[in-house]
Amino acid sequence: MTQYDPVFYSRMLTELTLAFHIIFATIGVGVPVMIALAEWRGIRTGDPHYTLLARRWTRGFVITVAVGVVTGTAIGLQLSLLWPSFMRIAGQAIALPLFLETFAFFVEAIFLGIYLYTWDRFKKKTTHLLLMIPIVIGSSASAFFITTLNAFMNTPRGFTLEDGVIKNLQPLAAMFNPATPTKVSHVLASSYTTSAYILAAIAAYKLLKGSDHAYYKKALKLTVTAAFVFSLATAAIGDLSGKFLAKYQPEKLAAAEWHFETEREAPLVLGGVLGQNNEIKYGISIPYGLSILAHGTPDGEVIGLNEFPEDERPPLYIHYLFNLKVAFGMYLALVGFLYLLRSRKHRGRELVPKWLLAAIVAAGPLAMITIELGWFFAEVGRQPWILRGYMKVADAATTSSHVDTMLLLFCLLYLVLGVTVVRVLSKLFRNYDVIQEMISLGIEKGGRRS
Repeated sequence: MTQYDPVFYSRMLTELTLAFHIIFATIGVGVPVMIALAEWRGIRTGDPHYTLLARRWTRGFVITVAVGVVTGTAIGLQLSLLWPSFMRIAGQAIALPLFLETFAFFVEAIFLGIYLYTWDRFKKKTTHLLLMIPIVIGSSASAFFITTLNAFMNTPRGFTLEDGVIKNLQPLAAMFNPATPTKVSHVLASSYTTSAYILAAIAAYKLLKGSDHAYYKKALKLTVTAAFVFSLATAAIGDLSGKFLAKYQPEKLAAAEWHFETEREAPLVLGGVLGQNNEIKYGISIPYGLSILAHGTPDGEVIGLNEFPEDERPPLYIHYLFNLKVAFGMYLALVGFLYLLRSRKHRGRELVPKWLLAAIVAAGPLAMITIELGWFFAEVGRQPWILRGYMKVADAATTSSHVDTMLLLFCLLYLVLGVTVVRVLSKLFRNYDVIQEMISLGIEKGGRRS
């Protein structure tokens, strides 16, 4: 019989919660931006289709926010229950961003309620659009504050640790630590990209199924254009993240690239399998690639993994997480580029080829998978540390004998939440489809179906 290990079950439960929550957190950060873009476009052009996009996206967004609140609350609960030693030491340092995140959410929730129930109640349409500004700021600010907490775990700053007690605490220095700029910007840009592609996938799916309504074509153009711009921003920030890792977490970069010996002109390895004595087989080596990623110059010196004690090295399988994340990110940028290239080349021809529509449909779930891979890479790549340089995961976990029961209960909770949100969203849009709504709003006369 397998021996009960509270550390293992604590890690499993935390990973499950984060993996489930990040779906709704990503949508919660990115969709408000797309709603604002759609309504702004509708006001600027006088086209009611864009305004209707904003209306319908808002309804779905409200459902995902509700689920995100539940999963976000679960994370806060689990921090205290599963990682009491971590909270005892780091709790003071992370209290400020946790408080500010709650405040940001309140701002978002209040204005979301006002925004949702004030359609067509203002003579000046821009007044309603202005209500979206605090929603966008609040959602992005929530992501900012929570991500600074994660950044603190990677590069702890703003305190001294004496006999296991935090002293000389500087909350702002802890929050604005060296990891904050790259982590926050990467989370925001990737959330915007993913949300845009999820909405684009819905429009592409409808077109692929035979709907040729202008509403879906406009939705596709708006979302894919935004997704392409955000994907380029994400890639640029990813390059900066590589340079951050080289300076502050060289062991993580070395493990991600299976780079064992310190050297200049280090190659970048894609794919492959590790053999005996850390020999890489079947991999594709890009000369100077890792040195350029780490330092921006072909002769930059990259620290090897052998420079670190074995018990402080991240798991080597993060190499595959990193490779898949980059590959999917390139796919997302390529799909957006091909769509815009074709739109420019065939201006005036509205028909999008089925292969490109299928590629856009695939981009939706792939974008979310890329988000998941990115977070797993970030968290597993920090192992064995929960607070890098100060506390290891094994020393931070609870000693409770009931974490396995909690894991089963939360699995059931997330299953119920997942099924419920899918059914509610499906029923919401199926029972009152877009053509019916256009007719009811006077945008279109009856008789035409999507």
